[in-house]
Amino acid sequence: MTPTQHPQRHLDLPYDVSAAGRARDATSRFLHSAGDRGEPVAPAAVDVAVLVVTELVTNAVRHTDGPCSLDLVLHEGLLDIDVTDTSSELPEPRPPHFNGSGGWGWILIRHIARDVTVTPTPDGGKRVHTCIPVAA
Repeated sequence: MTPTQHPQRHLDLPYDVSAAGRARDATSRFLHSAGDRGEPVAPAAVDVAVLVVTELVTNAVRHTDGPCSLDLVLHEGLLDIDVTDTSSELPEPRPPHFNGSGGWGWILIRHIARDVTVTPTPDGGKRVHTCIPVAA
């Protein structure tokens, strides 16, 4: 890897309940192996990243009608997280429910992560981007 390349991971995810677990596992493995690539990551940051990824992918599966993808890029002590899905509808906060029916994900993402943006994709879907500090 040359100094200008940043560690990255792309994962295509199915439109089913396994997507969040797959994304969570891939994110954890990606960040735990970062030290081997010369980019040490704080252990607590792995937990935060896994939470953000889980919520983003869960929202993509719950609120769209197709597969999604996860892209991770590690650079300068930051982790860029992009989740792309098939829906053009923007995420909207809703009142959280204490009965387990949801409403917490977007609130958590907006409070934990930096630079949360949503942009349309050329094929009619959207990409949710965020960034979190992960440096050890």
